[in-house]
Amino acid sequence: MTTNPSSADRVEAGWRAVRADGRVRPELLDLAYAEPSLRQLFPWTGMGELHFSRCTERRWTWDIPYIQPAAGGGYWVSGPLRSQTIGPAATAAEAVAMVVERLPAGCGPAFVGTPDELVAHEEATRGRLNG
Repeated sequence: MTTNPSSADRVEAGWRAVRADGRVRPELLDLAYAEPSLRQLFPWTGMGELHFSRCTERRWTWDIPYIQPAAGGGYWVSGPLRSQTIGPAATAAEAVAMVVERLPAGCGPAFVGTPDELVAHEEATRGRLNG
């Protein structure tokens, strides 16, 4: 009998993979992982940036701000879209707090599936609550 990994198992595997790939500063990973509201989201990296997704499968969601390293040792918080800027953060703790302050309402835990499956699930859930 095969069992599918739970959301928590997939998210935890994501955190291990992000830590192992070495593209994100360890201090940032430690502080983001220590924050319960971020730890339940699926982490992924791109160009040294730390991103968070509300689902566990690619193409991941782009509705949560992300953190990138800044020249000189600080951080820059952007997003959720690449064209959106939030601002600089002197420390990893400040960057994490900036993301947490901007999480979408009802964010987490990560949904097992793709963004399209997440949207369908949310629409079905809303329909049951409103019907």
